[in-house]
Amino acid sequence: MFLDKVTIWCKAGNGGDGSVSFFRDKNNPNGGPDGGDGGRGGDIIFVANPSLTNLTDFRYTKHFRAENGANGGKRFSTGKSGKDLIIQVPQGTVIRNAENNKILCDLYDKGESVTLLRGGKGGVGNTKYATPTRQAPRFSEMGVKTKEYQLLLELKTIADVGLVGFPNVGKSSLLASVSNARPKIANYHFTTLAPNIGVVKAYGSSFVMADIPGLIEGASEGEGLGLDFLRHIERTRLLIHVVDIAGSEGRDPYDDYVKINQELSKYNDVSKIPQIVALNKCDLLQDKNAIDDFVKKAGNIEYYVISAVAHIGLNELLEGIIKKLQTLPVREKLAVEQEVLDKKVKKTYTIEKKNAHYFDVEGDLIDEIAFGVVLEDMSSFAYFQKRMRDEGIIDALKAKGMQEGDTVKVTNIEFIYTE
Repeated sequence: MFLDKVTIWCKAGNGGDGSVSFFRDKNNPNGGPDGGDGGRGGDIIFVANPSLTNLTDFRYTKHFRAENGANGGKRFSTGKSGKDLIIQVPQGTVIRNAENNKILCDLYDKGESVTLLRGGKGGVGNTKYATPTRQAPRFSEMGVKTKEYQLLLELKTIADVGLVGFPNVGKSSLLASVSNARPKIANYHFTTLAPNIGVVKAYGSSFVMADIPGLIEGASEGEGLGLDFLRHIERTRLLIHVVDIAGSEGRDPYDDYVKINQELSKYNDVSKIPQIVALNKCDLLQDKNAIDDFVKKAGNIEYYVISAVAHIGLNELLEGIIKKLQTLPVREKLAVEQEVLDKKVKKTYTIEKKNAHYFDVEGDLIDEIAFGVVLEDMSSFAYFQKRMRDEGIIDALKAKGMQEGDTVKVTNIEFIYTE
């Protein structure tokens, strides 16, 4: 099964918590703090693997989580950092933030890697809070907890030349005749279900050719497989528009040509990609005037009369393709301003006045300040109060009407405010 668009969920590892520990042994019963720092969480890294051809690996596996950092230990032991999670994707994969559809990265180059989510920073142990006046801190810092993101992966095939045209006009046969690709070929009356890619070597040059399926009338409106595969045309430098000049399917060749170009014109800028017309199945042609009639209607086009099955005119077509490619710029990756998913956001808090003398303070800033507070320990509680004042929370409470003797609840901590 071919899969070129999939949604997954990714989360970098949480940072480990700092440790609260004190050194003790028989020779030093009153040793100082020795709590170590927490380890850093693992990153989420995407790597472009040219050996992968589609996103089938993500059909059943949707959730990816990097390893969390370990908590700090005693005797200044730093927790082990979490392992990075490396996710292999096909070359040409574009990754978007599913929440707002913004492009995060374009893995265009072979082996290119992008660290999309960074692991949380480990919290510091109580050792780091020791001062000459606070020699036995009984609190530590919590590691940074990371957020899970929903990502959209889209594969856009990387090829120099794309074959377009109605189903059963001979695109797969042409690809098989001139390249190392071996697509399944039969007299199908429906479109190929997956892009086929091959390397063409001729006249001392080589280029990548792809059979782009899914094009029928109404493709740009989602008919058939239309929009699912039109994206694969965007990266090509040159289009080979294959036409069944013999009308072997009972359709008019020029009508086919017009309809396909109409669909291309409705999808992004693919209609601006240069075209060469390959008038295929000439070996089945009964009326030789059909070629002249087609060219007269089509106007100023570059065309070659070929038969992919009978190997007629293929050398001339390849020579024309190579000459054309030499005049065209090489496609580059999408120019995007990468959105930073794990950008640090300022921590906040909210104050709710439950009644005249009871206030409830919540928020991620409060969680950080209150973590590790030991009410029974004067130095720990003094540090807690200092942070509350430094962050402006006490002033905010006063603005809400807090007075001496009122109760303030912070997470699971309650205290009576005194001036």
